[in-house]
Amino acid sequence: MPRRPLTIAVVDDEEDVRHALHRLLRSAGFEVLVYATGSEFLRHARESAPHCVVLDLHMAGMTGFDVQSQLREWALPLPVVVLTGNDTAEGRRRALDGGAKAFLSKPVDDETLIGAILDAVGPHGNAA
Repeated sequence: MPRRPLTIAVVDDEEDVRHALHRLLRSAGFEVLVYATGSEFLRHARESAPHCVVLDLHMAGMTGFDVQSQLREWALPLPVVVLTGNDTAEGRRRALDGGAKAFLSKPVDDETLIGAILDAVGPHGNAA
């Protein structure tokens, strides 16, 4: 039985970043869902059931930290890869303590991001 591609949600308030990540991840064979806000992503998170979310931390309104908190509150076991343009020790600690599987800084190397996503999803992410 053929495996379905991994679905990755991208949550970033910068349109250029969303577009670039969409293009990169599609070319790597992923299905990609893009969201401009954390609240938009959360409205669809349960029914879209992505395998992983690439999450910006510093967005207007609901931050990436808020999104992580809501995912924990819902007990939704969704791996998070943080991708931020504001790499601070406090932000890194807070994101990782909040359950992020990886913390990457923009700009990120394509292979590093794809590797972090695959590591976050783990061996069970390829189930049909």
